Amino acid sequence: MFNLERWQEIFQAISKNKLRTFLTGISVASGIFILVILLGVGKGLQNGIQSQFERDATGLIEVWANSTTKEYKGLNPGRQIQMHNADYDMALHKFNDQIVLKSPSVSLWSAMIAYKKETNNYGVRGITSDRQFLENVTVTQGRFINDNDVRNIEKVGVIGESMRLVIFKDKPCIGEVLTVNGIPFKIVGVYTDPGGEREESRIYIPYTTIQSVFGMGTQVHNMQFTLKKKDTYDEALADVNSFTKGLGDMLRAKNQVAPDDEGAIGINSQMEEVKKFYDLNLYIRLFFWWVGICTIIAGVVGVSNIMLIIVKERTKEIGIRKALGASPWSIVTMILHESIFITTIAGFVGLLASLILLELGGPMMQSDFFKNPEVDFNVAVTTLILLVIAGAIAGFFPAWRAARIKPIVALREE
Repeated sequence: MFNLERWQEIFQAISKNKLRTFLTGISVASGIFILVILLGVGKGLQNGIQSQFERDATGLIEVWANSTTKEYKGLNPGRQIQMHNADYDMALHKFNDQIVLKSPSVSLWSAMIAYKKETNNYGVRGITSDRQFLENVTVTQGRFINDNDVRNIEKVGVIGESMRLVIFKDKPCIGEVLTVNGIPFKIVGVYTDPGGEREESRIYIPYTTIQSVFGMGTQVHNMQFTLKKKDTYDEALADVNSFTKGLGDMLRAKNQVAPDDEGAIGINSQMEEVKKFYDLNLYIRLFFWWVGICTIIAGVVGVSNIMLIIVKERTKEIGIRKALGASPWSIVTMILHESIFITTIAGFVGLLASLILLELGGPMMQSDFFKNPEVDFNVAVTTLILLVIAGAIAGFFPAWRAARIKPIVALREE
C-alpha cells in the first residue's frame, strides 16, 4: 500500500546524502550497464562467428555410394551402387522440413577444355545453385549457376580463378565460349575457393546439363546437405543423427542394400566443426555473464555497505521509533524501501544507457567476426528484476540488524 510519509522519509534521507546516494547509484548502474553491454558484445561475436560458419557450410552432410560389403536378398557383396536423381528427389521430399542447402553432384574427373589455341584437362562438376554456399565459393565476376540454368539444361559454366588465369590470362572471359569434350559452353562467371588452386581448377555447370550432354542419364555421384541451425550442440547432433539414419535407411532400402551395410552408402557429417561453433559461443556467453554478474555483485555490495552506514547514522532515530511502539517489520520495510528504490532507479538508468549505446553504436561496429550486437529485451528486463531482488537482499541484512536494536541501547548511541 502506498505510504506518502514513508516516501517522504526516503527522499529526505537521499537529499541529506546526495553524494553518497549518487556514488552508490553509479556503482549499481555501471554494473548493469557493463553486463548488458557485454551480453550485446557476446551476441555480436556470436552473430559474426555464425555468419562465418554458415558461409563455410558448417554441418555439411555428404552422401556417396560405394560397393556393397554384405550379401542381401540373394545379391552378392561387391556390387557397385549407383545413385540417381530419384534418390536425390526422395531425400528432398522426405526431409524437406529439415534441409536448408542441398545439391547433387555429377562429375567428369578429367575433361578436355579448349578455348581457341588453349587446351588442357580440367575437372567438370554438375551442381545446383546451392553449391556456391556449400563449397564456400565466392563469385568474383559474373554470376553463379542458378535454378533457371538447371531447369532449362543450359550450356553455361562458372570457371575457377586458377583456370581463368591459365586459359584467358588477363583477357575478359565473361560471355566467351569454350568447349568441354567438344561441347560449347558459355562462361557466365568466375569464382574463388578457399581450397586454393586445386579447387579452382574446375568448371561448374548445371547437373542436368552434364547428365544430358555427356550421356550420364540420371546418375548422381554424391549429394550434399545442410540442416537448419539449432540452439544447442546437443539439439544439432540429435537432428543430424536422425537425418543421417533416416536418409541412410531410405537409400539402402531403395538400392537393395542390407540395412546394416553402412559401407555401401557412405554418409559423413561435419559435426566436429558444429561442436566448435557451439562450444565457442557457450564460452563467450559464460565469460561475459561471469564478468557482468561480478560487476553487479560489486554494486550490490556497495548498496549493502551504504545501508549499514545509514542504519548506523539513524540508530538513535530507530531507537525512538521502537520506544514509541514501532514494530520490527516497520523498521525493516523502512530500510528496504530505500535500498530497493536506489537499486531500481540506478539499474533502470544503467539498462537504458546500455540499450541506447547498443542501438546507436552497434551499426558502426560491423566486421566479419562481429555483427549486430543486441540484447533480447526479455533478458534485459529479467536482468533488471534480478538486480532489484539483489538490492532487496542487500538491504535486508542491514534492515534486520536495525530491527534487532534494543531501544535503550539505541537511545544511548551518540
